[in-house]
Amino acid sequence: MTTLVIAEHDNAGLKGSTLNTVTAATQCGGDVHVLVAGSNAGAAAAAAAQIAGVSKVLHADAAHFADGLAENVAEQVLAVAAGYSHILAPATAYGKNILPRVAAKLDVSQISEITKIDAPDTFERPIYAGNAIATVQSTDAVKVITVRTTGFDAAVATGGSAAVEVIAAVADSGKSAFVSREVAKSDRPELTAAKIIVSGGRGMGSADAFKVLEPLADKLGAAMGASRAAVDAGFVPNDWQVGQTGKIVAPQLYIAVGISGAIQHLAGMKDSKTIVAINKDPEAPIFSVADYGIVGDLFEIVPQLVAELG
Repeated sequence: MTTLVIAEHDNAGLKGSTLNTVTAATQCGGDVHVLVAGSNAGAAAAAAAQIAGVSKVLHADAAHFADGLAENVAEQVLAVAAGYSHILAPATAYGKNILPRVAAKLDVSQISEITKIDAPDTFERPIYAGNAIATVQSTDAVKVITVRTTGFDAAVATGGSAAVEVIAAVADSGKSAFVSREVAKSDRPELTAAKIIVSGGRGMGSADAFKVLEPLADKLGAAMGASRAAVDAGFVPNDWQVGQTGKIVAPQLYIAVGISGAIQHLAGMKDSKTIVAINKDPEAPIFSVADYGIVGDLFEIVPQLVAELG
């Protein structure tokens, strides 16, 4: 058995999601290979070779891989798929765009967002917004899998010494073209990689009210997030959304302020190591998953917390 991991990267370096996916790959058994398809992505390939547990890196370099177009990357995966028992990618927008195409072309069923590996052919994944865990056994010759990164610890990024094999790049499919990208810029940590997150919900009441959370996030060096209700109300941008239809996070500390705790939101943050909830409603569902709860007016409590932090 050999497992192929599709690396998520920006050509200059690897995304953290790749490290979590490598950990999942090592639990499938056998060797782990990593595919880096990019443009001038030698640095990303070199970083992949350093990951503990990786035995080989396949590096396909071409201009049409520069922006990670799914049609092109999927064709590259298919070009090397023979001989692999498992093909894994992170369950991020990147992985979710590529692997369904691969599964369709291989005529196998994709197994999505696994959180645990019970055996090389048996996996666990959340269903019903995380309210139940399904155990899935696959009889397909090739298991095509996306990995929920919060379910697996990150592999050690250094210490490995895998060989880097340069492989022939497939031709540009011509099915899509990169037009533009708007990247949100922030001095705060990236939401999915942050160790501490301060999130606000509909209970904040307005976009201006979110400014109350900024001093707390600044003191803690935290990223800022929000519930879908707050995003839908226009209080904050879409890329702040945590939940089933937003970003899945599992920081060391998650502070939920004015968030009631709908199951869709809980599905995106309940794996956080420590959860602190602040809400004026003592019956709010968020308290059912919180390690620490404070019942009261967030506009009084949050400034008090900031003052205590000095």
